[in-house]
Order: sequence, then structure tokens, then C-alpha cells
Amino acid sequence: MPASIDSDVDLAIVGAGPSGLHAAYYAGFRGLTTAVLDTLPHAGGQVAAMYPEKPLYDIPAHPAIKGRDLVENLLRQAAPFEPRYLLGQTATTLARTGTGWTLGTDRGACVRAGAVLITAGLGAAVPRRLPAAADHEGRGVTHHVPRLDEHRDRDVVIAGGGDSAVDWALALAPVARSVTLVHRRAAFRAHEYSVRQLYAAPVRIITDALITRCLGGRRLEAVEVRAGDDLLTLPASALITALGFSTQLGPIADWDVELEFRQIKVDATMRTNLPGVYAAGDVCTHPGRVPLISVGFAEAATAVNHAAVALRPGERLAPGHSSDAVPPPEPPLPAAVA
Repeated sequence: MPASIDSDVDLAIVGAGPSGLHAAYYAGFRGLTTAVLDTLPHAGGQVAAMYPEKPLYDIPAHPAIKGRDLVENLLRQAAPFEPRYLLGQTATTLARTGTGWTLGTDRGACVRAGAVLITAGLGAAVPRRLPAAADHEGRGVTHHVPRLDEHRDRDVVIAGGGDSAVDWALALAPVARSVTLVHRRAAFRAHEYSVRQLYAAPVRIITDALITRCLGGRRLEAVEVRAGDDLLTLPASALITALGFSTQLGPIADWDVELEFRQIKVDATMRTNLPGVYAAGDVCTHPGRVPLISVGFAEAATAVNHAAVALRPGERLAPGHSSDAVPPPEPPLPAAVA
């Protein structure tokens, strides 16, 4: 573990998804300093990585909000309290230091904290890759769509048959020059309503088919598709392989937190079996838990308020009214998370 301390804070938050970002706000509201760590190079977790342009309909007070806008709002809500973001690095070690904890990352950073909150979602997400596309990874082949407008007037091929593949096809249809969806089976796994929309959209659908080859030099130009006895060549300046993600807890599994089916067990205060270590969001489990973003928000607030009392004995658990504590002016968002 590194000898020098890069951050010395009240609360270290492991995971910069929606639950972690809400925790950063609530910690600031309670007067706690925070550092937020995440393996991804940007804040927002899988919402930002997989659904930035997809409308979400189950966020309280938002009839509909895009994943990108939800993340932006969470960042702005926390910004006045100036959390420190350590992105693009994985928290690998957790060690007891006096009455607190020290976290080390795979890039040599070291964070000392009075308490730790793990909000790592389902863990590190690794995209399932298409063997035929390996040579063009990063040269026209991607696993998600950060911005729809990047594909304006382009020929886009999407591989997959789940919700992500169908959602990207529907979102890109009015933007791209052409959209083709290639699925290895006849039936789609996506939501039935979305599939009906897909067949009504200006999207070419090729089922019972496999992408066998990517063509092009420095950049992708076309893909070959085997559909039965036919070999098709499709123009493609972008190939989106929406084949899903595999997730794993990674180093967290070795931190001596008690696990149940790859999730961290917590009590009603969101505390783990380790003193001063809490968990919230989809990474945790407790009786009756429902895996919703809104539930993760509540768990994050619960964890932070209990951590605040543990760190500062004598403080009240109830945080008071937010309207009674107007935050300072919002500073510009750091470039790494804007």
C-alpha cells in the first residue's frame, strides 16, 4: 500500500453511480468531507456507461429523465460540497488504520477515511465481446453510445437482442443514416413493447444471423453477416456490440465484508460486519430489498446519516431540513466528471 496519503476525508465512497453520488451530496450536507472512487473514467456508473440517452421513468419527481441528465443533476447537487473524485482507478485494498480505514487503488492512490461507504453497484462491469470485432475495438466498435449525435448521418450496425440493443436501435433510428440490428436468434429478449416499436421503426432487422467479420483499415467500414446460407456485407462506420455485461465484485470480495450471493450483507443502518464500513445500492442485500435506483438513494442517505453519528458522537441522527442549510454557491464541475 502507498505510504503517502492522497486524500484524508471523513467518508470514502467506493462507487460513483447514482447511489454513490447521492451519498456525496448527503455527506456534504452533514458536514462530512468525501472522496469518491470508481473504476470507470467518468461518474455515473452503469447508468452513464449504458443508458446515457435512455429515458428513465421511475426516478422520483421526474416523469422522465435521461440517464445523462440524472447523473448531471446528481453531480451538480453534490458540487457545492466539493467531493474529491478519483476516477479511472480501482479500490484494491482496505485496511484498518487506528479508528478509521485506509483504501489503496491500482494506480497508487491512497485515501484515509473515518468511514467507508461501498456503493459499487453490481461490481465492475466487463462488456461481453464479439470475437469477430476484436481487431476493431476502439476503431469503430463500441459497447454503448455515450452521445447519440456522434452517429449522426452514419451507417450503424447493432449486435444483440436484449433491451440495450433494441433501445439503441430505436434511439439511433432518427439520427443515423441507417441502422441495422443483427441478432443471432429469431426472438428478442427485450421488452415486448420495445420490440413492437422496433418492427415499426426504420430499422433493418436481421435475425438468425451472426456477424462474422469486420472490414476496414484504420477505421471500420463494413461488417460481414452470415444469415442462413447468405453472406451479407453491410456498410458500417460504427458497430455497437450490445451483448450485455458480466459483473464481479473484484477486490471488494477480499475485504472481509460478509457476503450473501455476491452481495454485501447490511443491517438496518446499512452497516456491514466491519465497524465503520457501510454499503448501499445494488451491491448490498438485506431482507425485502428491491433493486431500484430510488431504493439506492434512500439506502445511501441512511448510511451517511448513521456514519455521521458514528464519526461525531452526540450529533442527531435526523439531518434536519435541507431548506435550513442553504449550500454554498456551486463551483464548476471537474473536467473528469463534467
